[in-house]
Amino acid sequence: MSTAKYIALEGVEGCGKSTHVTRLAESLGALSTREPGGTVIGGTLRGIMADTNNAHLSARAEALMMAADRAQHLHELVVPTLDSGRHVVSDRSLYSSLAYQGYGRQLGVDAVRSFNDFAVAGRWPDLVVYIRLDIAVVRERLKKRTIDRFEQEDDAFFARVTEGFEELARREPGRWLVVDGLPPKDDVQRAIRDGVRERLGI
Repeated sequence: MSTAKYIALEGVEGCGKSTHVTRLAESLGALSTREPGGTVIGGTLRGIMADTNNAHLSARAEALMMAADRAQHLHELVVPTLDSGRHVVSDRSLYSSLAYQGYGRQLGVDAVRSFNDFAVAGRWPDLVVYIRLDIAVVRERLKKRTIDRFEQEDDAFFARVTEGFEELARREPGRWLVVDGLPPKDDVQRAIRDGVRERLGI
């Protein structure tokens, strides 16, 4: 049986996930991937969901598209990589759907959890690294880039998403590693790497 680990980095837009997914994957010799969009099919779904012209996309349709992307991602990429013995580091996982669609879109965490568990056939991340960052800092960082459909949401939405991540972390402290995203990148990288080593022994 493979001992490879599935690690997901979570947090709101602008918290530094993409940077630290790349850095952590390199340090572990792991596959670096993302949700949505880790596969060709997922890339199509990501384009639809991120497009600011699709403001009329319903919350339920968005949640189901996220789950569809995730089902393909786990089937095509994540599980085969783990089975081969290689670690996987993913920019987001089903926990993002719990936070964004469950809390942010107010669809209900239990409902979103149910169909996402089906989507991943019960294969949840072994460790979730949550990069915590204040909304005000996030807003400043987002000013530096062209924002997508999610990033243009208001502060009330992001407050619910943040509350969701915090609650999820409290519920599963053994699975979640919470890291402050405000220090310099190298310091955050060190905190993540040390935490992963301590939690997973890798």
